[in-house]
Amino acid sequence: MNFRMSQIAWKRAAVRLSQAAILALVVTMAMPVFAGGDRAVKSKAAPVYPELARRMKIEGVVTVSVTVEANGQVSSAKTVSGNLILAPAAEDAVRKWVFEPGTAPTKLTVDVNFVGAR
Repeated sequence: MNFRMSQIAWKRAAVRLSQAAILALVVTMAMPVFAGGDRAVKSKAAPVYPELARRMKIEGVVTVSVTVEANGQVSSAKTVSGNLILAPAAEDAVRKWVFEPGTAPTKLTVDVNFVGAR
């Protein structure tokens, strides 16, 4: 009976943890996006999850170094860290982002999060 009670307690804890993770994700998505300095992201393209990564259930964050021109367009994107299978998709997505215009080109580092490979 004691083993059964611990199973139920673990399941309840897992449900609460899942609910907290979903809430954190919703709050994060609702916040304005800033990437280094004061260059806000005006529009953000979602990365296309590589099929191989999805099949292998690979998730994680890819950090990309980005050069943003004065007009807000991304002129270059290069992976700094993260999974090499996810890196090309992260770079492709970030190249489509549009930032607020600035006075000069800016170097930024942005994170692209890949989740949901289930």
